[in-house]
Amino acid sequence: MAKQSVFTMKLEPELRDQFIAEAEASHRPASQVVRELMREYIQRQREAREYESFLRGKVDAARRSKEAGEGLSNAEVEAQFAARRARFESES
Repeated sequence: MAKQSVFTMKLEPELRDQFIAEAEASHRPASQVVRELMREYIQRQREAREYESFLRGKVDAARRSKEAGEGLSNAEVEAQFAARRARFESES
């Protein structure tokens, strides 16, 4: 069995009372609810960090691509899509 530790925190009495009441209403110990909330928080934080890392990688790759001259100017992109729109409209 895993070792357990005690986690002490300060709460406003009203918040504590409301939390305990809601935990009891769901027929679950307050400690179980707190553990679930902690696990959910940890998961959200990990996902946020992973997404931030993914996004940072995409931005860095785009910057390297632009610096290497591989990108298109805004005017070039606009011209390409104007041509696509015109082709689509002529086919309709």
